[in-house]
Amino acid sequence: MRRKLFFIERVMHGEGNFVFNSVLPVRVRGSFSETDLQLALKGLQKTHALLNAVIQNDKNEEPWFIVDDEHPVNIPIRITERINDDDWQTESVKEWSIPFNSYKEPLMRLIWIKGKGVSEFLLVAHHCLFDGRSILNILEEFLQFLDDPDTLIAAEVSISGISDVVPPARLNNRIHQIMAKLLLGIISMTLSLIPNKDKPAEKTKAYLLHWQFDQELSLSLMARCKAEGVTVNTIICSILFDAFKQVLPKNGLKKITFQIDIRNFNPQIKKNNIFSFALMIQVLAYTGLNFFDSARAIQKDIKNKMAKLDPYKVFILSEFAHRYFHKIVRFLRNLEPDKECMLSNLGKLDIRQHYKEFELETIFSPSVMVAEGRTTALITSTYCGQMGFSFISNSGVTYEDACAIRDKIMQIAAEHIVTESIV
Repeated sequence: MRRKLFFIERVMHGEGNFVFNSVLPVRVRGSFSETDLQLALKGLQKTHALLNAVIQNDKNEEPWFIVDDEHPVNIPIRITERINDDDWQTESVKEWSIPFNSYKEPLMRLIWIKGKGVSEFLLVAHHCLFDGRSILNILEEFLQFLDDPDTLIAAEVSISGISDVVPPARLNNRIHQIMAKLLLGIISMTLSLIPNKDKPAEKTKAYLLHWQFDQELSLSLMARCKAEGVTVNTIICSILFDAFKQVLPKNGLKKITFQIDIRNFNPQIKKNNIFSFALMIQVLAYTGLNFFDSARAIQKDIKNKMAKLDPYKVFILSEFAHRYFHKIVRFLRNLEPDKECMLSNLGKLDIRQHYKEFELETIFSPSVMVAEGRTTALITSTYCGQMGFSFISNSGVTYEDACAIRDKIMQIAAEHIVTESIV
């Protein structure tokens, strides 16, 4: 297999030195051996060609995913002793800054926090290869192979190029190609006029703050959303804007950037495709409205913006940007986010809990950190009826403020979701 990195993948990979790691932790009850883990990972590598790939640059210094069948590579396993229930958080933060040697090893590794009868597994993946949906699918298959290494899972038909993602009628549209070149030429000129900073934007120490709603609050929130005709996403937005405003009234949250799963727009990308291409939209806070009216206003804004999204156009435009790669990367590395929070809601995780040889106790909401840039993000997911939250930052929001924001999120949810429901 040989595939050139798409432009977005290339930006996240950098020049082989960008640390853009996502971490998906799970807690399992059972006994395992290192051989069990190796067999499960081998099963994944047989099912997904890209898990066998390393990066090679061509004569133009453009990177390609390469699978060399004569010199196979193994997914690395790191084993550490389990001391307490919070070790997975310490290891997650550690893994944010450990680079992949993408020219010699796969872009995924496994961390085993090994305990007696209970362990945590951390799937660590470079974001240039995996988005949230991809890594969740890999987790589901990993658990199946761990339970039975001979289990039969259909092999992924890998995406081999842009023609597998964009329909030919759109890909070969001359007007779109001309407009893309003109727009990127303007962007290139603009970037050339921006002074080059001596060093990337300053960051604070990165941290992870994780918490969960109990089942009662989680189920009440989902039921209330249904009754009010709003989505969980928009309720989370309202809560997040409110919490920031109360904790940081002078330096609150101006906008939330949503991660949108491109699979919702593009049926050519299958569930089991390893893929990383996020669509994004931004929403602003609505002041002067009550809690649920604010949520409805945000939802209307999201609906309008999603109706205008054209993933094919975005993809074609980005693929014409390879010649401007270094200018764009320089700009992004020096970008200073202005009171912004990234939000990614992975929704209900439909992964079974009980296996023949072990039990999946919980899936913690994943985390991802851009080591070369500045990030504040909230990632949420729901497993076994409980909503979990991972708040991460290395930019502006102190750990103490994050704890206060967490407490406000819990308080606001309880006040508006549970109390008002009772009334």
